[in-house]
Amino acid sequence: MKAGNVALVIVSHSRMIARGTADMVAQMVGSEVTALPCGGDPDGGLGTSVAEIDAAIREAFAAGAPGVLVMVDLGGAETNSEMAIEMLPEAMRSRIQISDAPIVEGAIMAAAE
Repeated sequence: MKAGNVALVIVSHSRMIARGTADMVAQMVGSEVTALPCGGDPDGGLGTSVAEIDAAIREAFAAGAPGVLVMVDLGGAETNSEMAIEMLPEAMRSRIQISDAPIVEGAIMAAAE
């Protein structure tokens, strides 16, 4: 990740969509932006995991991101992202935004910007 770039956390109910979106960001933007996928429930089905979202956000900050944009696909992903963010220290929470833009297109546009 290039210093100063916000990281993306891609939260989808589908593990494949989250991973595919992160792969597209990497292929189109390169290593300039970190895109971390969070998708599916812990058993491999559709859903999202508060713990996985929390871990991805912490990973982004540990890698040096000054902020994190959490991209969500559906309402449950947004709710779980909000819950994960609430569990973080205030110093992190103030540097996180949630976006419900179209997940694939939005992630590519955010990374390019």
